[in-house]
Amino acid sequence: MAKVKEAKNIWLDGKLIPWNEANVHILSHSLHYGNAVFEGVRAYQTKKGLAVFRLAEHTKRLLDSAKACLINVPYSYDELFKAQVELLKSNDFKDTVYLRPIVFLGYGSMGVSHLGSPVQVALAAWEWGAYMGEDAIEKGIKVKISSWAKNSPNSMMSKAKASANYFNSQMANHDAVTSGYDEALLLDQQGFIAEGSGECFFIVRNGVVITPPNDTSLESITQNTVIEIAKDLGYEVKRERISRDEVYISDEAFFTGTAAEVTPITNVDGRIIGNGKMGTITKKLQKTYFAAVRGENEKYEKYLTYIN
Repeated sequence: MAKVKEAKNIWLDGKLIPWNEANVHILSHSLHYGNAVFEGVRAYQTKKGLAVFRLAEHTKRLLDSAKACLINVPYSYDELFKAQVELLKSNDFKDTVYLRPIVFLGYGSMGVSHLGSPVQVALAAWEWGAYMGEDAIEKGIKVKISSWAKNSPNSMMSKAKASANYFNSQMANHDAVTSGYDEALLLDQQGFIAEGSGECFFIVRNGVVITPPNDTSLESITQNTVIEIAKDLGYEVKRERISRDEVYISDEAFFTGTAAEVTPITNVDGRIIGNGKMGTITKKLQKTYFAAVRGENEKYEKYLTYIN
């Protein structure tokens, strides 16, 4: 993945500080036991300046994740919303920006129990383009269905964007990439498609857009956006389970996510999807999505927070 491009400031525990001064103690509880929650948010350059896409929804989900993970965030929704805007204003960004809020447990106690550990909040932002590269956005990617199954809801909380959940994703992604693929696709405990290592999954069959329910996956903001766009464009959308073999014979396939945006999939487990190129419906959805996040479609301007 792309190297992080340093910015000017980071917001840490209520204050803007220089990027290189954003340090935490080596005995911070989350570093050892994994209980932290975070968000992935994007801001795009528009004709009216930098604008964040669906900041309200991302901020709410951050707090919902913390609640599920028994972390008491010391800042309100309004304070976190304003802090993210403040951070972006303090940095002189000229390109697409990725914003990473994280709530974690700091230094103060050790042992499995997190009681007594102070809660810290950090907001970082840096310029970051296409998650898998511009070629992936235009030409599509190769995906491997992973031998790693998605975490069961009885084991981990899929509705929380929790750091610990992503160890499962990390192992699946590593296996796929080192096997010559670009990304992994994970199955749930029943053998149906769950999601990518950090993306939601869609297929198109006979003109119908299909994406799995969020039984074992995060309730995705980008997935929700693409479903809305697909319906607005007149496509039928179904939320239903997808089997492995249904993926192989689909007409089109693509990933969605804040980082991944709308990334076409042209090969799964060595099977060519469709004609091996970005599908017609995928292309229309991708085009409309980029118009929405860049402020080029008034219908979706309600989702933009302009940084003035």
